[in-house]
Amino acid sequence: MDTNLKGLTSQEVSRRVAEGKINITSNLKTKSIGRIFRDNICTLFNAINVVLLAALAFVGSYKNMLFIGIMIANTTIGIVQEIRSKKSVDKLTILSEKKVTVVRDGRECEISRDEIVQDDVVVLSRGSQIPADCIVCEGECKVNESLLTGESDLIEKKVGDELLSGSFISLGKCYAKANKVGAESYAAKINDEAKYIKKVNSEILRSFNFIIKICTFILFPVGIAFFIRQFGINDGNLQATVVSTVAALLGMIPKGMILLTSSVLAVSIIRLTRKKVLVQEMYCIETLARVDVLCLDKTGTLTTDEMNVTDVITMCNKEEIGTALASIAKYSDDKNATLLAIEKYAKGQKHIGCKKFYPFSSETKWSGGDFDNGKSYVMGAAEFIFKDKNKYKEVFDTIESINDTVRIIVLASSEKSLGNGLPDDITPLAVVLIKDKLRENVNDTINYFKEQGVALKVISGDSVKTVQNIAKDTGITGAENAIDMTTVKTQEELEKAAENCSVFGRVTPQQKKQLVIALKKNGHSVAMTGDGVNDVLALKEADCSIAMAAGSDAARNVSQLVLVNNDFASMPGVVAEGRRTINNLERSSALYIVKTIYTIILSVFFIFFHMPYPFEPIHFSLVGALTVGLPSFVLALQPNKNRIKGNFTYNIIARAVPAAFCTVLNIIGMAVITKFTTLAPDEYSTICVYMTALCAYMLILRLSYPFNALRIAMLTVSAVGIVLGCVFFAGFFSLVWLSVDGLILFGLLSAFTIVSFNLLYNYAEKLIEKNKNKYK
Repeated sequence: MDTNLKGLTSQEVSRRVAEGKINITSNLKTKSIGRIFRDNICTLFNAINVVLLAALAFVGSYKNMLFIGIMIANTTIGIVQEIRSKKSVDKLTILSEKKVTVVRDGRECEISRDEIVQDDVVVLSRGSQIPADCIVCEGECKVNESLLTGESDLIEKKVGDELLSGSFISLGKCYAKANKVGAESYAAKINDEAKYIKKVNSEILRSFNFIIKICTFILFPVGIAFFIRQFGINDGNLQATVVSTVAALLGMIPKGMILLTSSVLAVSIIRLTRKKVLVQEMYCIETLARVDVLCLDKTGTLTTDEMNVTDVITMCNKEEIGTALASIAKYSDDKNATLLAIEKYAKGQKHIGCKKFYPFSSETKWSGGDFDNGKSYVMGAAEFIFKDKNKYKEVFDTIESINDTVRIIVLASSEKSLGNGLPDDITPLAVVLIKDKLRENVNDTINYFKEQGVALKVISGDSVKTVQNIAKDTGITGAENAIDMTTVKTQEELEKAAENCSVFGRVTPQQKKQLVIALKKNGHSVAMTGDGVNDVLALKEADCSIAMAAGSDAARNVSQLVLVNNDFASMPGVVAEGRRTINNLERSSALYIVKTIYTIILSVFFIFFHMPYPFEPIHFSLVGALTVGLPSFVLALQPNKNRIKGNFTYNIIARAVPAAFCTVLNIIGMAVITKFTTLAPDEYSTICVYMTALCAYMLILRLSYPFNALRIAMLTVSAVGIVLGCVFFAGFFSLVWLSVDGLILFGLLSAFTIVSFNLLYNYAEKLIEKNKNKYK
């Protein structure tokens, strides 16, 4: 050890700890258990339900409190799913937790990463992860900074060069002084920029929030007026008034729709987990299914960390080529992707002893050695080994004729030593073609997205030519439109490139984020894949973010989806699951909106019409369970691979209006008839319940088309359940037997409902199809 590298003394360490110059960072963490509970319990939806529950408890109407089960189920599903995701992410931590070797008081000792202080001398060797930003003060090494910069090539570091925290030593050994620790380090600063609450970009969530806000805005004034009116009609009977008011207000809030959404998304999450995809944010399943631009990182997404020799163009004895490659691979310590590909190709070939080996350097661009057979072998870039292009015209003509997107290196030999540099009498042996190994099925995955109309853009810190070659190999449309981002100087140039180019090389972390922002600004819905710290800002900004499990902690924690098996081929399955979820939720949500629409209209009507409200909360427990709850869950879990079209809110309201309109006409008609006849109030209420169930059942029939065995079974159970509830549990559900006049009235209204509903629904379907074509 150099005499200047005595490290810090114990007193100096204590002083720096007291000054806060220690390597403790506020890393990006998953949401705490406490916050998960707060976020799911403290909602407007829950608050309204608790108030209504308290009102029923106050007047002792306990059987009408069954609706609280929906609130509890909805909240529980949300909490359980988020905690499950949190635990899964926390278990995925793969960053090294090994002890770090530092020099203190003149000797080496091991400490944890969090105990490093500023100016500590850290001992780093092959395989070490750099724990803080450091300056090399002795030795040399080669560093893999791909998780930070996206650059896959190894970077040579000498005395005075900076080492960035989070990168790895791939070759060599050095002593480095920690100059930036904790929050001051490069990786920590990137992480800090990603520490903000990301707004969920979900059309379903926006639709539900819009509906709930409208309902809440209507609920309070209508509720107060309704209560006052019913209190007078019921001659001051508080219990009857509260029960009627709660029934009206409950119907305004599509609480079952929220439970349905949570449940269906939870089922989707379980299905994706079986496919090795971890979902950290429920609504991202929908977002991914809607994206029209997918930004891809090269290494880790399109390619593995491996390279393969695809061809060797021989220019001499083939056996000597195998020996030369095996020998260079044997004695080279520079185990980068290129050397590993050579080593794999030459496996089984005999190697010969080496007198002296000359490692690769960024200046010479070659490596080689003097071997026991009296020859020297060298391998590297053609223009650096064969400097006289005319003399070695055959080599360069061969290279020019290669059309494949490969990395090209040449192999040569000489009778002289390499000690004084490359000899003049060097002889070409072979041209070796090496290519990045694409991930299995990546071409199929790329083709899938192309067929779905999703634009693909490859964004990487590697050289633009390297990235472009990979893009071409995978079949990405527009791969010829490539740009080196070091040439982009203005925001205007960046925004233009974001829209017009498909391949981006030498991209900085800030530029990745700016490209995503530019695409979103142009009206695109953007998904981003990544695995490194350099991807964090862009991942956080994207509408949907996807990380590889083998990537950095920060990338995983800010992403909504994590591919546990690091397989990009899982993506089509996620998109398909999203489509099934959205299309089926759109179909099923109409069942819940029906009640919201007719309840609001009827509540306003009964404020001005001097009649008791015909419904109690217990009525909706029967009708809702069998004509809304059960059918909606069955329909929501059916296969559905259709492309998503149209506006979610428009589609569900359009499907709901025919049933809601028929229900309103029936109830108002019954109120008018009862007002001017001797029909008993209990019979009037019972017919209203029957007609409401019929309208809902008609909607189920139309939504279930085309029929299959499961849907027919569901329709049967629903119909039988309603009949059994009305016949055998009439008293519990506050229903009565109908008189002959009541049965005749019910029959006439049913015939009118069946005809009018189908006419209205057919017209609604035409409007929906027109809307879908508009939003293609």
